[in-house]
Amino acid sequence: MIKREEVFKYIKENYDVNPEFLWKDTPDAGVFRHGNNRKWFALIMNVKENVYLNVKTDPNYSDLLRNSYDYIIPAYHMNKEHWNTIVLNKCLDISLVYELINQSFELTK
Repeated sequence: MIKREEVFKYIKENYDVNPEFLWKDTPDAGVFRHGNNRKWFALIMNVKENVYLNVKTDPNYSDLLRNSYDYIIPAYHMNKEHWNTIVLNKCLDISLVYELINQSFELTK
């Protein structure tokens, strides 16, 4: 199980970005964006008992991820062709999470 704080720490250390909590009705939903163009590269939120991390992925890679890992699903409330959700509390591979955050950061520059 991967904790929200691990994601926050990784993004802060590697991209110097803190989550922005934009919505009063979902105070736990944090957006991570580029400083220069303000584009999102990740979104973290609680959905029922799960912690979701949405990241942008290459559409050619999205299906492979979804078919290979049961904790990667089409993005919750986002474009399902370009975004995937990682269910963090079901995921044990922190290196994959970091790799997907890095890819999302690059794809949204």
